[in-house]
Amino acid sequence: MHGRLHFLVSGIVQVVFFRGTAQREALALGLTGWIRNLDDGRVECVAEGERENLEKLLAWARHGPRGAVVEKVELHWEKATGEFWDFMATG
Repeated sequence: MHGRLHFLVSGIVQVVFFRGTAQREALALGLTGWIRNLDDGRVECVAEGERENLEKLLAWARHGPRGAVVEKVELHWEKATGEFWDFMATG
């Protein structure tokens, strides 16, 4: 079953290769969407794909890459739109 996961990660999550590593994780899981840094220091992600793989990305995001200190993950499950064809790291 396809779904859409929108999450925000707080803590030390910028300048630790969070976006790039998340992009590799998402692509390896066959997910589409995007991830970006926010001006307030958080990272925002929207991903679509199989629910099981979205849950794997979420589990990874709860600790992030080496050097990250994840303090909080806010998440929302939504209906997939199918608007993405790749997974991009931006901003």
